[in-house]
Amino acid sequence: MSAPLLILGVRRSGTTLLRVMLDRNPELAVPDESYFIPQLADRHAGKIDPDAFVDDLRRIPTLLEWGVDAEDVRRRLRPGMPVGDAIGAVYESYAAVHGKRRWGDKTPMYMRHLTLLERLFPEARYVHLIRDGRDAALSFLQMPEGVVTKTWAHPTTVADFACQWRTEVEAAQALGGRVGTSRYLEVRYEDLVESPERHLEGIAEFAGLSYDPAMLGYAGQVDLTGKPHQQSLGRPPTPGLRNWRRDVGAADVRGFEAVAGELLQRLGYELTTTGKPTAASRAKLASYRARTGAYRAVSYGLRRSPLWRSRHPVLV
Repeated sequence: MSAPLLILGVRRSGTTLLRVMLDRNPELAVPDESYFIPQLADRHAGKIDPDAFVDDLRRIPTLLEWGVDAEDVRRRLRPGMPVGDAIGAVYESYAAVHGKRRWGDKTPMYMRHLTLLERLFPEARYVHLIRDGRDAALSFLQMPEGVVTKTWAHPTTVADFACQWRTEVEAAQALGGRVGTSRYLEVRYEDLVESPERHLEGIAEFAGLSYDPAMLGYAGQVDLTGKPHQQSLGRPPTPGLRNWRRDVGAADVRGFEAVAGELLQRLGYELTTTGKPTAASRAKLASYRARTGAYRAVSYGLRRSPLWRSRHPVLV
């Protein structure tokens, strides 16, 4: 199995733009967000039974949207195959539909499952796209209703989002520290849109792909029907689509920087304050991490429960 290319990034960090550009490479297929990897890994922990695995694949609406034939995946499986390889076979089937030899994934929700990705795909390469968290917060909080499933751990303020941004960016950097620079590349969104050709050439080289100018020819080629939050894909890479200096209130900026200012500074972003955490911001970050940790634990326990599985046989 060829090494997959996994695009990492906090939601609204510009990863959809990078996905669209990389998907236009003639060697690489990167579908829309998948969401199903943790569920399949939970339900088929360890070695898989091909029949049971394919039975679950038939229950995933996303695969119908992708045009993946469960029987084609079945031909790629073998009894006792590690679940990560079986999940990879799903993506290999998708890539084959599009006449490509490599596959990738871009699902920001997986920023909460990085150790799982590391275990499932031990040869994966990671591109971590980082956007100024204050701009990402503005974009995230303006998303239309119904686009994102909201839970009791969902950020609702700029300072709440700062907790998520800092936690997930640092988790991805920790992953990079574990796998090394041969498998982890960090790119700033602002640099990508300012000099897209140069940075795409670097990403392609890192991923073991040939650069193709078609990667920049996506404008007007992307179906944006029913995607009001992705309308910027109708234009070429454009700097300054969000401007936290203009559109985020001073109090919210201070709140974000109190939580994540030190990380912003390490990444080369300018601050309006000293960026030093306060007792209140430390408590807020600790509360967020405890809350999201509890949510993940409860969700994991439910998904592994036989009663839950009997009442929720369809993966979504």
